[in-house]
Formats: sequence, C-alpha cells, structure tokens
Amino acid sequence: MNVRRSAAALAAIGVLAAAAPATAADPSPSPKVTVPSGLYGKGDPTYDGVWRQSLTLLAQRTLGYRPAAAAVDWLTGQQCADGSFAAFRAEPAGPCDDKVKADTNSTAAAVQALAATGGHGGAVDKAVGWLKSVQNKDGGWGYYPGGPSDTNSTSVVIGALTAAGTDPADVRKSGKSPYDALPAWSIPCGKDGGGALAYQPDKKGKLLPNADATAAGVLGALGKGFVAEAGKAPAQDACAEAEHLTPAQVADNAGAYLGTAVAKTGHLQSTLPGAKDQPDFGNTADAVVALAADGRTEPAKKAYAWLEKNAGQWAAQSGPAAYAQLIFAAHAIGEQPGDFNGTSLVSSLNALGPAPHMDSAAHESAAEDEDSGTSVWWIIGVGLVGGIGIGFLLSGRKKRRP
Repeated sequence: MNVRRSAAALAAIGVLAAAAPATAADPSPSPKVTVPSGLYGKGDPTYDGVWRQSLTLLAQRTLGYRPAAAAVDWLTGQQCADGSFAAFRAEPAGPCDDKVKADTNSTAAAVQALAATGGHGGAVDKAVGWLKSVQNKDGGWGYYPGGPSDTNSTSVVIGALTAAGTDPADVRKSGKSPYDALPAWSIPCGKDGGGALAYQPDKKGKLLPNADATAAGVLGALGKGFVAEAGKAPAQDACAEAEHLTPAQVADNAGAYLGTAVAKTGHLQSTLPGAKDQPDFGNTADAVVALAADGRTEPAKKAYAWLEKNAGQWAAQSGPAAYAQLIFAAHAIGEQPGDFNGTSLVSSLNALGPAPHMDSAAHESAAEDEDSGTSVWWIIGVGLVGGIGIGFLLSGRKKRRP
C-alpha cells in the first residue's frame, strides 16, 4: 500500500508505516496522541486509525473470529453524522467540522469491516450514501471529496459498495459508473508498463505504471474488496489490446503485468524518497490477493512464499494493517495464516488489541491456525525424541491448497 497515494497524500494520511521496509524503526513509539482503548496497535493513530482498525476487524472475520465489542464500538464511534469517516477523530463526541477531513478510503474501509461484522446496517447505509454523494463525474472517486479520481480510491469504494450489497455498475454520476473510470487509467499494451494501471495521470496527462494502483485496480475491476479468493484462470496470460476495455479485460491485463513483475524475484520493488530500491512488502501482499483473484495462482503462490520467508519483521514493525494484509494474502491462496514461517499471523494480530472470540464451532479451523505455528515445532520435537524422521513429520505440516 505504500504507493497507494501520491507523496502529498501519503504525508496526509500516514500509511508509510504499513509500507516501511524491514529495516525501518518501530512506528510511532511515542504517539502524538493517546491511543484509545479498543483501537488496535500502539502507534500514533492520527493518520491511519480507522484504516488499520477496519483491516483488522475484516481480517478477524475472514478467519472466523467475532471481533471484540470494544473494537467494533471504537470504529462505529468514529463515524460522522453524515455517514463519512475521517482517518482519526481524537474527540469522537465532537462535531465533524472543518478540522475533521473525511476521506473516501477510510469510509470505504470502514464499510467493508462493518458489513463483515454484521449488525451495523444503519452505519453502513449512511456511509454508502455519503460515498455516492461524493462520486465524481467520471464515475470514480478521489481520496478527498472533490479531488480528482484515482485508481486506488475508486477501487476501495467499489469494494465497499460490493460489501454493502450494491452493484457498483449501478452507482453513476453524469451517467458514468466506476467501471467507466478504471479503463482510463489502464496503460495500453504496446506502451511501457502496458497492462498496468496508473494511480492517476501525471501533470502532463501521462499514465505511469504503479504497482499498488495495479493491484487495487485488479480487485476493483473484478468488483471485489480486500478479501478475495482464487478466481478462474484468465483466457490468456498476456496483455490484450481492445479499443474499449471491459472491466474483466482491465483486470486481466493488470494481472498479467503483476505476474510478470513478480516472476523473477517473487516480490515487487519500491523506492521510498531518499532510499535505494528495496522490496515492497505491502504491495507484494496486495499483489498476491490480486493475482489470486484474477486466477493467476502460480505467481500468487510464488509471491506469498517470498513473503513467508521475508515479511515477518516488516509486519511486526508495521502493525495491525500489515498483519491484516498478510492474512488476506494467505486467505486468497488457501494458506494457513497460523503458520507463517513458524509465526502465527493470527496470534500476532489479535495480541495488538482487544481479544476476539470464535464466532461458532464452524470456524474451529481458525483456532487451529492460530496455534499451528507453535504446534509444528512441538510436533517436530516429539518426533525427534521418539526417533521419528523429521521428513515424515514435516510432510504433515498443515497447508491448505486451493
């Protein structure tokens, strides 16, 4: 998610923590504001409180957990009277005035989380109503109301509409839906970065490939949110030319670009301001979900395998949103987030805030996942004592396959 917005927007919403390399310092060890009870993570929530809380609750529901009431109440308490959400409201009892700047991304993320938790239909409907009211004439959305549309904001709103049971194709402004906006950011196949999506045109109107926008655009074009499962394999692997791209073609072309991007190393590259090229953990996790949703399971698995070997420290330093991203990636390809290279993403995430509980007996496998990182090594130890071959024991290591 580190290239999700422009540099100026990144400074405004503070998502760099979730995209920092493994060598980065612990995010916000001394928060500028007190971290409220019920909120996940210990870092300063000023720029990402609603975002990280929403991804956390959605990840927990995906695993079969019922989020703690305190955690859900914190999120619903952040909603403004008009239905919108800002990145963070230090005084939720106060009015949403000029000092509280609502944005589409926080609102759309909250919709996906509250729709998944259930029982908050009124809050979801008000938020969707607000999103519809700030749709741009090209059919898309910008980060802030009135701002130019971009791929990431449009895609996260599509995910929110879908989660709320609304067909994005039916949400129109000046006759255009978000599916009319996305093709405008798709780079033609014959050009540099063909198939990829740009965040939005640059000042000269040029489209530049953006890996984060491309991953988001795949899910948006497919009408999906943060959580997705493996889809049907595309008809062709390469970028397909068309005068007027359909949403499916936008997704397939973008998926082909991502597949090529991770083919060599298994990960995407990122350059933070003033830094050398380095692996991009957050965008790679998002790419796993996008590739799987587009039916490109082999490159998705390769990227996930790289994450499993390398992304543990990044997640520990970055916090709840990072753990959620990895959980979404595991879910997309049928892996167990309870055993992420010997570490449980489930336990790690749940330990950062109020403890959730299992929703029903039907979700007992999630509890097994939570303990699997520990149980694997316990089993190996027992096997060694008993003289059983390590290879035999490792072959029993739980891994779901699609």
